[in-house]
Amino acid sequence: VPVPVLLVGEKTGTGWEPGAGLYRALTDVAHRPDLLDASVLVGYAWADEPRSGASVLAYSFDQAAARKAAIDLAGRFWAVREEFDFGVETGTFDECLDWAERDGPYPVFISDSGDNPTAGGVGDVPFVLGRLVERRPADTVYASIVDPEAAAEIARTGKGNRITVAIGGKIDGGHGEPVRVEGTVLAVESITGIDGRPGIAAVVDAGGVRVIVTERRNAFHRRRQFTELGIDIAKCRIVIVKIGYLEPELDAAAARSYLALTPGAVDQDIARLPYLRVGRPSFPLDPGMVFDPAAAAATGP
Repeated sequence: VPVPVLLVGEKTGTGWEPGAGLYRALTDVAHRPDLLDASVLVGYAWADEPRSGASVLAYSFDQAAARKAAIDLAGRFWAVREEFDFGVETGTFDECLDWAERDGPYPVFISDSGDNPTAGGVGDVPFVLGRLVERRPADTVYASIVDPEAAAEIARTGKGNRITVAIGGKIDGGHGEPVRVEGTVLAVESITGIDGRPGIAAVVDAGGVRVIVTERRNAFHRRRQFTELGIDIAKCRIVIVKIGYLEPELDAAAARSYLALTPGAVDQDIARLPYLRVGRPSFPLDPGMVFDPAAAAATGP
């Protein structure tokens, strides 16, 4: 049964409601003697395609039983659609940085969520880097931004030397121009990108902001990725990562965390995305719409 709801994964976690309750309901449904299994698929809100919305599935050798279970789950999903929200406090990047500098405790983690490479972001949107270069918050790490050209230039410059280099905005040119960064090269290493291939990873200290520049698209999910570059995140004041929700190791390391609603291919504020092909009506784009799970089951995807 298709459910006309567009949701980002950062709102559907099972660590809080209503995601926890919705997924818990799968156990009740799947344990019915006339069913084999059941699934909830939240969909992929950043694909501008008719099939991008959510759906529920029930599996059985009894078609009527499967249909009834799927309609029931679709109804439960629809009933809580307005309750889905982020599991952490959110705001603009500048708001999140203000909170981090003002409140602590440290380390504070901020997600540059709109350019999350593991969600489909390019990884080189320079918006946050530009704000960091302008504001220069003390003892801050930015992990990371992909720029093969800049990474190679930093590597040639070498550890301990000064450099001025334009970073980011070369792959995804629709969200900002390259940012001019001046600083000292702290580290140059080889790390594996999310494509499984090794590439340069370099750290430039730009007035208290340590910028990690990578040759290959990367997502910093584990502490060892930082330690390999000489960074102990436990001793940092602010750590900014190009991901959405924090992965377990980073979540455990964070004394406090925020999710910044930043621009990029996976902008979390889906209402401002320029959809052309997605199925309509869909919630939250059409908040007043009516949905009948039984009718949806009859028509199918």
